[in-house]
Amino acid sequence: MGKLDLITIVIIAANVIISYKGFNDYAFFEKYKFNVGGIQRGEKIRFFSAGFLHVDMQHLLFNMVSLYFFAGSVASALGVVGFLAVYIGSLMFGNLLSLYFHKNEYHYSAVGASGAVSGIIYSAILFRPDMSLYMFMIPIPIPAYLFGIGYLLYSIYGMKNRIGNIGHDAHFGGAIGGYVITLMLVPAIFQTNLLMVVLLALPIVLLFVMKKMGKI
Repeated sequence: MGKLDLITIVIIAANVIISYKGFNDYAFFEKYKFNVGGIQRGEKIRFFSAGFLHVDMQHLLFNMVSLYFFAGSVASALGVVGFLAVYIGSLMFGNLLSLYFHKNEYHYSAVGASGAVSGIIYSAILFRPDMSLYMFMIPIPIPAYLFGIGYLLYSIYGMKNRIGNIGHDAHFGGAIGGYVITLMLVPAIFQTNLLMVVLLALPIVLLFVMKKMGKI
């Protein structure tokens, strides 16, 4: 973890430049943020552009540091094209899930690379489920697959209770994107880590069961 491949540098630079533009240009920020009303008017670019905007420097720094720590594992396993497929696909999955849950909230808006970064994290966990990670405020390392499961369970809790000004649905959708795209690109993971594949799918199944039952 923590490897600065060229593709990681390019993506971090793009986030910094575009976010900085948004910090100082309100019209630019409003035009390209994720907004349900704007998307339903046909402004599909918002699905993509919102992933490179951030609310403030702290928001940007958190996402880019998270990307830095996990990008190397994915880039090493998938190469540049595969890495971009996971990153961009997860960004889109995240915003699509947000639209699915907020399609009737025309003023709902969101920005940030969190969906894309969540996809990279989930992809990295599929490749290295045995690595140790720290979760939230827990001071002891835990296996990566438990981190992934806990992360999505917390996202479900956050979605259900609307905790904080956080796009929990985008985080969850991004993780789905990273999970699905990685398995499509490297189906051999089903043979080498089938148990981890099944375990990491459990929160995803739970979300849609709860949605079907009207509990979220």
